[in-house]
Amino acid sequence: MQTAVTKRGQTVIPAPIRKRYHIEEGDSLIWIDDGATIRVIPVAQDPIRALRGRGRGELSLEQLLERRQEDRARE
Repeated sequence: MQTAVTKRGQTVIPAPIRKRYHIEEGDSLIWIDDGATIRVIPVAQDPIRALRGRGRGELSLEQLLERRQEDRARE
């Protein structure tokens, strides 16, 4: 995807990228310049809310402890 930069240094984030990364009005972007490339990282207005549901399908603490006990029993 390609966008243009205006006289004021503004550009548009293409809609598919906004949707994929859940970038909404009011969100901030961090610009990282490593000298060879520029990376743009979105920062949600409410980072806690943005993380909600990301751990679904992961093991619970109890399951992790049970597996650790099983590993120890095998050792």
